[in-house]
Amino acid sequence: MSIAGGIPRAAERVADLGCNALQIFVKNSNRWTGREISADEAREFKTLCREKNILATAAHSSYLINLASPDENLRRKSIGAFIDELQRCSLLGVGPLVIHPGSHRGEGVAAGIGYILESLTRVLDQFEGGVPIALEITAGQGNSVGHRFEHLRDIISGMSGHESINVCLDTCHMFAAGYDIRTEEAYQKTMEEFDRVIGMERLSLIHLNDSLKPLDSRIDRHEHIGLGYIGDQGFKNLITDPRFEKISKILETPKDRNGMGDRDNLKKLRDFYS
Repeated sequence: MSIAGGIPRAAERVADLGCNALQIFVKNSNRWTGREISADEAREFKTLCREKNILATAAHSSYLINLASPDENLRRKSIGAFIDELQRCSLLGVGPLVIHPGSHRGEGVAAGIGYILESLTRVLDQFEGGVPIALEITAGQGNSVGHRFEHLRDIISGMSGHESINVCLDTCHMFAAGYDIRTEEAYQKTMEEFDRVIGMERLSLIHLNDSLKPLDSRIDRHEHIGLGYIGDQGFKNLITDPRFEKISKILETPKDRNGMGDRDNLKKLRDFYS
């Protein structure tokens, strides 16, 4: 949800949509630094979340952060920026903080995971604010790490199963990476694989987006619910899965494209319950 006009406005916007879960950027997503969040702003945000019955909050990290980079300077800058965002989440009472594992920049997945483990170790050595971290599955575009369940498992296990590190499933990313959820059979197979490789207990958040590109395309392009290659049945499979009843679900579909917006996508998802 947009934080234009101040972070508290995001709480008002999501409440206007009739939602009780919220995800924000805690600063500009395409800048290394952001303006300071005042104690008054944080207090107003928390008050509005409570008054408007927003039961779950999350944040998404800056797109500039790359914990998998082989470039020590970029990695150091990314670690500093990530710690700053964790501190902002702590001030706002928001969590988990979702992050894309990063890009290995041609050095290979194993090397990228090694850099991520080094980066996360340094992050957790310097931050003890109790904000959970959610590693988001990626579409596998370019040199990204995290498009296989095994990548996420290896990061978690490499951190000795640290309790603050969990997983965010993104339907578009997962589908583009080759995990099919379009039919009941395919959906169950994918979720069984997730449970076997990572474990359902590690799932803390789900991003809901259809995919503008086909299965296993390795291209990250979000589409409105039901209008992409996943289709209605894929989302009905997930939305009606009782295992995920208490898992927060965040809409990340395009804004007002093809005459559709958040309200249209939310209505479609809610109709799956009927």
